[in-house]
Amino acid sequence: MTVAISGGAGFLGLHLARRLLLSGENVRTLDVARLDDDFLESSVEALNGDVRDPAAVRRLVAGAEVVVHAAAALPIQASRRSILSVNVDGTANVLAAALEAGVRRVVFISSTAVYGVPMRHPINEDDPLVGVGWYGESKIRAEGVCRAFSARGLETVIVRPKTFIGAERLGVFEILFDWVREGRRIYTLGHGTNRYQLLAVGDLVDAIVRSFSAPAVSGESLNVGATEFGTVRDDLQAMIDHAGSGSRLTPVPVRPAELALRALEILRVSPLAEWHYRTAHRDSFVSTEKAERLLGWKPRLSNSRTLVETYDWYLANRDRVGVAGTTHRVPWNQQALGLLKRLS
Repeated sequence: MTVAISGGAGFLGLHLARRLLLSGENVRTLDVARLDDDFLESSVEALNGDVRDPAAVRRLVAGAEVVVHAAAALPIQASRRSILSVNVDGTANVLAAALEAGVRRVVFISSTAVYGVPMRHPINEDDPLVGVGWYGESKIRAEGVCRAFSARGLETVIVRPKTFIGAERLGVFEILFDWVREGRRIYTLGHGTNRYQLLAVGDLVDAIVRSFSAPAVSGESLNVGATEFGTVRDDLQAMIDHAGSGSRLTPVPVRPAELALRALEILRVSPLAEWHYRTAHRDSFVSTEKAERLLGWKPRLSNSRTLVETYDWYLANRDRVGVAGTTHRVPWNQQALGLLKRLS
């Protein structure tokens, strides 16, 4: 079977491609960036291009049985226009090409950002979609595109993962790991007594692969997240203890921190987007019952174990981490946190 992956050079795309190759599948990827992985570059058909380019997308899906649409502009992108262009128009391009090419099923990687800041937990798939910020808005609109193409006969599955981490996940987590390594104070919005669900990338990949052939998931939306998680303080402290770090968890008042982060976001030097800082101090967890039932899926790792394993990967590989950028596979610029870091 040939599986096509948009966003194949991204954090999720790499992990998914490796899993598929080990299972004996043929893999084709499309991304504006290089795979930058010797094994994958010798094993997959890697296309360079943008999901907003219809010709590039047609090459991606040609002859594929399944398409995983994982390409997305991240919340720290510069403008609402760029996020909507990639996440909505790009999704329409991929699905139109898939329908024309006779692709059997498209798996769209959405986000739990579509739920905004809900007051009730756990969050179910049929809860209101009221995304916060440009990213949440774009994912809601992209899901609407999926439903429109589903009505035209294209099998689509929407996967809504919680924040997922694992080996090679850097971005904002590299900042956290770096500070723990140096024994600096780790600041939490509020007291950290809220429960915030994460997800191991391997568990996400398993859910995606299961959705390729599960018989009852076409047209469905599925929440995916860890089933074992504590409070933010509990899970962070477990990682700090594992690291043998002198870091101390230090709460900061929510409202002043939100205002400061909002100002930094406007100046485009913030490490966090609106959805991050508006949910970081609140409970945020989804029900995974539907995915477990329809996919026969069960997450393997807890929040704390996922953090520990990702931190260990970071320690072992930090010397070869690349330059700062705006994807999950490279460090994010810490310039806005420079003063706070020196005071920690």
